[in-house]
Amino acid sequence: MIFNLQPVLENDLCILYPLEEKDFDDLYKAASDPKIWEQHPNKDRWKKEVFENFFEGAMKSKGAFKIINKETEEVVGSTRFYDFDQEDDSIFIGYTFYAVSCWGKGFNLSVKNTMLDYLFQYVSKVKFHIGSENIRSQVAISRVGAKKVAEEEVAYFGEKPKLNFVYQINKEDWKIQKP
Repeated sequence: MIFNLQPVLENDLCILYPLEEKDFDDLYKAASDPKIWEQHPNKDRWKKEVFENFFEGAMKSKGAFKIINKETEEVVGSTRFYDFDQEDDSIFIGYTFYAVSCWGKGFNLSVKNTMLDYLFQYVSKVKFHIGSENIRSQVAISRVGAKKVAEEEVAYFGEKPKLNFVYQINKEDWKIQKP
């Protein structure tokens, strides 16, 4: 099944727009706080030259979004759809980060809920790669209802492989537990 990997998605807190080349400076501004990357597999992503590689991978993925805070109209983060597998009827959501100003304010949950609502029109499983040391994201993805199903080495674009946990949520479970 073919579907749009970069639709405009919206909820009460934010709007997800397809990421464009012209968004680099605004996105880097949101990403330049080292605190964001403390638990991520690449802890240096706050450095401009490292973030440039992340951004290049986002653009090449053709599934990346910038996240706009509706109240401030500022870019506050990014996320993406990737690795659609038609045979497995699954897709991944990941590479997500938010400016510290959004932490604890419901942005991640609202964005994931919006993305899952969209994806479950087309697939039966959504998966997430979460860095093995990223406790913050492991807790957050559990709140969405995803369960850990595997561990694997993941080579992020232009980076060395790192241990990640794979979490998954199924369409039927989502329908039952959706907030």
